[in-house]
Amino acid sequence: MGHLCGENRIARLMRMNGIMAKTKRRFKATTNSRHRLPVSPNLLNRYFTADGPNKVWTSDITYVWTDEGWLYLTVVLDLFSRQIVGWAMGDRIDTDLVLRAFNQAVMRRRPAPGLIFHSDRGSQYASAEFREALRLCGAVQSMSNKGDCYDNAVTETFFHTLKTELVYFEKFTTRAEAKRGIFEYIEAFYNRIRRHSSLGYRSPHAFEQANVA
Repeated sequence: MGHLCGENRIARLMRMNGIMAKTKRRFKATTNSRHRLPVSPNLLNRYFTADGPNKVWTSDITYVWTDEGWLYLTVVLDLFSRQIVGWAMGDRIDTDLVLRAFNQAVMRRRPAPGLIFHSDRGSQYASAEFREALRLCGAVQSMSNKGDCYDNAVTETFFHTLKTELVYFEKFTTRAEAKRGIFEYIEAFYNRIRRHSSLGYRSPHAFEQANVA
């Protein structure tokens, strides 16, 4: 925000005010790649950049615990600005979950044919229903190599950020409560306010506004 300050001063002020960095935790795998459905080649090949919006989207599924049970979240992320352009939540980890997130992204962004859509090899993304949705949109499917989470590192990083900045520090009584919290985090904070070092310390929304004519 334009204030010059050194690392040591920040550390001292944090200690004085009882402020600590949020901790890291490990993830639990949600991918079911043990299926006989078709698998697409890895077109992305860990090249996590795009020269414009709606050129490359990545997607994945994660989970959030509530007192009512698991809430599953899938997101669609635009590699150009790191913006979450589509998301869906539900109590079932099925094809409908990823279809809702993808369809929301398509309605919002109206991508041109040739969009690369990258995910893991989960049965939800490999299903005939999801492949048909990609075909109708003119999108080209790309999938990570088997068992390699680094092939979808940007989306995994978003989930890590979401959990260490929100989920691990909240106790959600109901799924509806968790949905409200995640919605506010994605739409009000992450996309519009949270700064990214890879974007020159701008939010995804600000970066896109500054770099798209």
